[in-house]
Amino acid sequence: MLDLLVIMLERVGMIVAVAFILTRLEFFKNMVHQDTLNRKQEMNAILFFGFFGVIGTYFGVAFNTDTLHFNSVALELAADEAIANSRVIGVVVAGLLGGYKMGVGAGLIAGLHRMSLGGFTAISCGLSTIISGYIASAFYRKGRHVKPLAAFGIGAMAEAVQMGLILIISKPFDKALTLVQTIGIPMILANGIGAAIFLAIVYNVISDQEKTTALQAQKTLRIADQTLGHLRQGMNHATALAVCNILYRELKPSAVAMTNKTEILAHVGEASDHHQASSAIQTDVTKEVVREGRLVVVNEDAIHCIRDDCPLGAAVIAPLEQGGKTIGTLKLYYPSEKAITDVTVELISGLSSLLSNQLEIAEANRLQQLAKDAEIKMLQAQISPHFLFNSMNIIVSLIRTDPDQARKLLTSLSYFLRQNLEGTTAEKVTLEQELLHVEAYLKIEEARFVDKLTICYDVDKRILGEMIPPLTLQPIVENAIKHGIRDMEKGSVVKILMRKLKDGIEIAVQDNGRGIPSERLVELGAHQISSATGTGVGLFNVNRRLVMTFGEQAALQIRSDSTRGTNVFFTIPKREVAS
Repeated sequence: MLDLLVIMLERVGMIVAVAFILTRLEFFKNMVHQDTLNRKQEMNAILFFGFFGVIGTYFGVAFNTDTLHFNSVALELAADEAIANSRVIGVVVAGLLGGYKMGVGAGLIAGLHRMSLGGFTAISCGLSTIISGYIASAFYRKGRHVKPLAAFGIGAMAEAVQMGLILIISKPFDKALTLVQTIGIPMILANGIGAAIFLAIVYNVISDQEKTTALQAQKTLRIADQTLGHLRQGMNHATALAVCNILYRELKPSAVAMTNKTEILAHVGEASDHHQASSAIQTDVTKEVVREGRLVVVNEDAIHCIRDDCPLGAAVIAPLEQGGKTIGTLKLYYPSEKAITDVTVELISGLSSLLSNQLEIAEANRLQQLAKDAEIKMLQAQISPHFLFNSMNIIVSLIRTDPDQARKLLTSLSYFLRQNLEGTTAEKVTLEQELLHVEAYLKIEEARFVDKLTICYDVDKRILGEMIPPLTLQPIVENAIKHGIRDMEKGSVVKILMRKLKDGIEIAVQDNGRGIPSERLVELGAHQISSATGTGVGLFNVNRRLVMTFGEQAALQIRSDSTRGTNVFFTIPKREVAS
């Protein structure tokens, strides 16, 4: 009995080999992780485990109940022979991992094959194999793994059922009893251990594969996080050096280099004494990668180093792309080609795509900023020609009647126009500068509306150093005069308010004019609108610039009442003072 147990356990080597092979098959990975297989995968799994049971039969030993000797399994058994085997292992594992279809299907294949071999236990052993698949399937739980210890118990139980069926079905009974007494315990133990080892190997290998994949993903994400801040600035000598240092530290190759189309931007690691930044690309294969945009693995002969003692024996060269065109290369060097595995190549291919995407984002951000700046400059450059003509007419009419006043207005107009021009080049100005600009404008308007317009200022002088986009306040004031108080004969008031709030700076322009119709109020500032007196483009432009500069929280707010006038206000964030 002990000799048979040793022989049976020797067959565990086959189980180990099959289990390892299984971990490489896609249908098996899906079965372990997802519990769902398509029809083809399901059929492949049934056939695989069924034939695994068949192989378990042939790897067993034939036992002669007359001579009590063990022999190799032949294609046919004598009437007094039976097989001590590991057939149940494949069937039990199929049921535990795949459920009834898998377990019973594999059991049918292995069981019918056993019946075809003959022997006085053919029927009982074949039938018990099918039942073993059913028993194991009863313990299948979708989404849950069976523990190896549980697999031992289920495998042992399935084999014990087989021993019971041999005693019940196989004739003559004395031979069946001799057989069970001889092989029963060894087979129960060996098949239980075999099922447990099979599942333990499968789970451990797949778990190790997942850990390796997770580590690679974690490393890739860490590299992405570290390199993004550098490549946002584009690809140049400084950013390439920073990225190469990160890759050299994380991946630990012999060296890392980045190039553009013509020269080495950075080289970190071994051979940096002669592979130097700003030197021209030496190898034809790098130029080929730039030209064709495909990854290559090269050996020492293809590197073409100018130094015979160069320690760099192999390299993976991947293209870096931007806008669909190759703009450079990423090169990772190794001591020899043997050090470059398939995993290494896949990782570097993914990294080149990652870095290329970051360069695409950097270029998109640059173009977006250019477009944003161009739009702001365009919006700032819009000056009403009507205001200019009206101002010149007022000054001309005052030259003879009140030369001093004409001179003051001309100075105000000059300052106003100069600030308009300077506003097209400046991103931000102080509130003080913006207020002076508005005051210059209002001096001209007050000359037009003599004894009709009163300007009030409520300004906290402590906040005049805060920054704001140029030409923001004047269009709002102009809108109040042009549309709010234009038809008033007297008593028209425009108030400019600047005050400090807890979480920002509030700026408001208030008038006591006729107000804005409610149907216009929801559109004003958000869209350009048409009306008999204007298009709303002034407030629309101001709102766009505030939102682009400070965000949606700085958008214009408008409150209007036909009896109390209009209040146009917005809030900008306070500057952070460096400590």
